[in-house]
Amino acid sequence: MQTIFDHDKLQVYQAAIQFVGWADTILQKVPKGLAVSGQLDRASTSIPLNIARGSALESAACLDVLLAKKQITEPETVEGKTILARIVSMLVGLIKSTSPSRVYEEPGEYRTGND
Repeated sequence: MQTIFDHDKLQVYQAAIQFVGWADTILQKVPKGLAVSGQLDRASTSIPLNIARGSALESAACLDVLLAKKQITEPETVEGKTILARIVSMLVGLIKSTSPSRVYEEPGEYRTGND
């Protein structure tokens, strides 16, 4: 892909575009009548359009739904979520690097009320 605009140079943008292509391959196998089909299409497209971490996480949830509905396999789900984890990691890094005052959640240990 030729880089003309600054966002074209971002690795996260390029990875997001690649995920759109990967997701399209999955969507060709899934019945169009399933709500999750349209949702994954919109969410995956939103990642590069908005450089949106939330859309990447939504795409991951769509993959879980497709797996639960037996529309895709476990290896396909893992492959897609692996791509998305890399994208989310890059987006979090981008957020941290461009907005030092932006609020983000530090990794932590979560406990139940019984601990």
